[in-house]
Amino acid sequence: MDTHPKSLHVIGGKGSGGAERFAVRLINALARRGEAVAAVTVAGGEVARALAPAVPQFHAPMAGGWDLWSRWRIQRAIAAWQPDIVQTYMGRATRLVRLTPGRHPVHLARLGGFYRLRAYRHAHAWVGNTRGLGQYLVEQGLPESQVHVVGNFVDPPARLDEHERATLKASLGLAGCRVLVGVGRLHPYKGWADLLHAFARLPSEPGRPLHLVMVGDGPLRNELEALCRELGLADRVHWLGWQNDPGRYYQLADVSVCASVYETLGNVILEAWANRTLVVSTRAQGPLELMRDAENGLLAPLGDPAGLAGVLQRALDLTPDARAAMIEAGAEDIRQHYTEAAIVDAYVDLYTRLRDQTGKGPGFDSR
Repeated sequence: MDTHPKSLHVIGGKGSGGAERFAVRLINALARRGEAVAAVTVAGGEVARALAPAVPQFHAPMAGGWDLWSRWRIQRAIAAWQPDIVQTYMGRATRLVRLTPGRHPVHLARLGGFYRLRAYRHAHAWVGNTRGLGQYLVEQGLPESQVHVVGNFVDPPARLDEHERATLKASLGLAGCRVLVGVGRLHPYKGWADLLHAFARLPSEPGRPLHLVMVGDGPLRNELEALCRELGLADRVHWLGWQNDPGRYYQLADVSVCASVYETLGNVILEAWANRTLVVSTRAQGPLELMRDAENGLLAPLGDPAGLAGVLQRALDLTPDARAAMIEAGAEDIRQHYTEAAIVDAYVDLYTRLRDQTGKGPGFDSR
């Protein structure tokens, strides 16, 4: 076939977490490329609002995996759009899509973590965003021929000029300060308590105080703010909540920190590199695939606040040349491996291969 495949993307989240943000980036990028793409979203949700006007949308409440009304609505969307590929994100949307193996459309389930696979095994093919995740899927019994790996990309940032940067810092009470930035959901997996304990160990020099900016929200917000007060850090930690555009906050950072104890990929690392920010990350599985210690950032021990504090201090003490070299290496990794063009090409190629192999042998249906 010479025609490009049509895809329908089903996203069950109403809010805007990592999976939803990537879905929006990918769908909008496919639309910019002129690919035939549509989406099933929750009406009025952040995903629905963030998709480009050029993307046709169908709506379903997707209240749970056994929501029969939503399942019917999704089937109506499939009948209307006639896609070659139905790509689902996360467990809820994946459970709601039930398609016949070996026939069009192909059900491609995208996973962004090492999840239990009960909600995913009925799909026809699977895509993960790291090599480690792909290996995990095969080890869990999914057919290797139908497990695929395609990385993530981040949107090109809008660079702040020096005046804009100084104005933003001043608005946050950070003029004259060194700044650490943490971006992400306030969830136990993200290691934010470890970061607060590490931050409490770092000296704040007179005349050049060290502050921490936290960009994100989540179930641990109250607990983490209480820990912040307990550690005597309340006047040097800034809780900004969820931001649709975190890029400008990365650009305030002397160091961007990924403190995760569990991280499949590490979108925040890609975002920091794209914003030309020095990265310190714990040695979680995803960051270990992305980072080369002392080359494109610095790696810290996992779940070890004292060890993290030591690496953060090392990052803050880098010479300007060493700092610039690490920032440039991260930016080069973005240019080489994680651009929109490269990832969209990979997805279109995957969709084409899945469409064209449908019904061509038992390997497609084996699960």
